[in-house]
Amino acid sequence: MSNKILICTVGLPRSGKSTWAKAQAYPIVNPDAIRLAIHGQPFVAEAEGFVWATAKAMVRALFLAGHDRVILDATNTTRKRRDEWRSREWATRFRCFFEAVDTCKERALRDGRVDLLPVIDRMAEQFEPRGDDEEAWS
Repeated sequence: MSNKILICTVGLPRSGKSTWAKAQAYPIVNPDAIRLAIHGQPFVAEAEGFVWATAKAMVRALFLAGHDRVILDATNTTRKRRDEWRSREWATRFRCFFEAVDTCKERALRDGRVDLLPVIDRMAEQFEPRGDDEEAWS
């Protein structure tokens, strides 16, 4: 395996993932930004396959461009979603954000994102903690 590391954030919407990612010195791939660039909206179900294929291509492109560390700034709240980012091309590490559901909802309301309230509830309900075999990024 190479010395390349993909740092995947794990946490509910509005839990601090993007704030943390922006404070790091690494390039960021953010599906929310991809969605806005593609169709100008926070979510269009029919475009999700393209959004995630674009995110995967962006991660690969950043590594191919010479970056040793790349951040995937996404919720990654289920094991299935996290497993999709494992690769022989890079090591995958996870940076987890544990913010209270109520705090995430308050932040969504403050930001005018009422649409996120049911998403936060759904993701909190289905959240799967990082497994022992999923290495942490500190």
